Amino acid sequence: MDKIDQQPFLSRGCCCAPQPHTRQLNVFRHSCNKLDATNWLQNIKPPEALPSSDIVEVRFKNSRKDFFRAAPELDLKTGDIVAVEASPGHDIGIVTLTGEVVRLQLKNKKVDPGDNELRKVYRKAKVSDIEKWVTAVKQEDSTMHRSREIALSLNLEMKISDVEYQGDRTKAIFYYTADDRVDFRELIRVLADAFGVRIEMRQIGMRQEASRLGGIGSCGRELCCATWLTKFRSVSTNNARTQQLSLNPQKLAGQCSKLKCCINYENSCYLDMLKDFPDTEKELLTKKGAAIYQKTDVLKRLIGYGYKDNPGKIFMVPVDRVKEILAMNEKNKMPDDLFDENENNDSAEQQTYSPENNNLEDSLTRFDKPQKKKKTKRKRRKSKNNQKALPK
Repeated sequence: MDKIDQQPFLSRGCCCAPQPHTRQLNVFRHSCNKLDATNWLQNIKPPEALPSSDIVEVRFKNSRKDFFRAAPELDLKTGDIVAVEASPGHDIGIVTLTGEVVRLQLKNKKVDPGDNELRKVYRKAKVSDIEKWVTAVKQEDSTMHRSREIALSLNLEMKISDVEYQGDRTKAIFYYTADDRVDFRELIRVLADAFGVRIEMRQIGMRQEASRLGGIGSCGRELCCATWLTKFRSVSTNNARTQQLSLNPQKLAGQCSKLKCCINYENSCYLDMLKDFPDTEKELLTKKGAAIYQKTDVLKRLIGYGYKDNPGKIFMVPVDRVKEILAMNEKNKMPDDLFDENENNDSAEQQTYSPENNNLEDSLTRFDKPQKKKKTKRKRRKSKNNQKALPK
């Protein structure tokens, strides 16, 4: 099987394209997809009084998963390709979880296991089912490109980012993004005539589009939303301010043009550490003058202050020393300096900022070693007036 034919099935959890006339034993493998789930209760026997779960988790393309009720005689296992109930017809998916761990997954997804609206698993996929499925999956890329051309010809301000065919090739789901509301009634009629299937349009956000397309982040690794992140939390600029990040959209925005999700990862750690920090709005009164707040290094527990007469020079003062000075100011006392005279202040960090240093932060060559200029010998021009008379 060609590698190009295998790529459409990677988003469905298949490490290779399924072969209709062979046993599908090595099609599904763990860690081959984003939503891979490990049955960590596999070797633990459930209580005898607890009835066995008849619900299985089935995954489809990308992040689409759902729960289905299976008959006990099917004896499904992880990795089995099954035909499930759809509207209309049937769809083809891969079983990802079975047994008691499905109960915990239902609780996590807030799904009632006694719900009668859960769809059913018809059977394990037959040869004819897999043949239709493989044919439909291979047509998704060409369908997506063709649908983009049709949307462009209709002057619709939308972007079709992904197409998913149903397993029996009777319906196709078109995922699109748009800034405003789009009237795609004419588009649906044209697409139905062009591809001969039932059309369903689903609008997704910019983050969902980035998770489907994938890519490499600024950290050099694959995007979190395309590998393991399944729940999107809102990210605000307050989180960036808490971590003392520069509010530069080019640095804080990801490929989805939204704030990066990784800003939330360490935000709780910063909030816990900032609880012990003093109020930075108060000035520090010393005999050298009043010092105002400039910046904070949360992890090093240092607060930067600069004197009013020279605010460009910042002194990084420990948090305990700031508390001590504030306590002295409340008693109408002032220390000689920002630093304690009894301690060695040689290690105190001092930073001086100027417009030239700020421009170096965004320079592409800031890590390059400066090259020494080659000294060129200037040729002295000999003028007639400066020429020495030669002896005759």
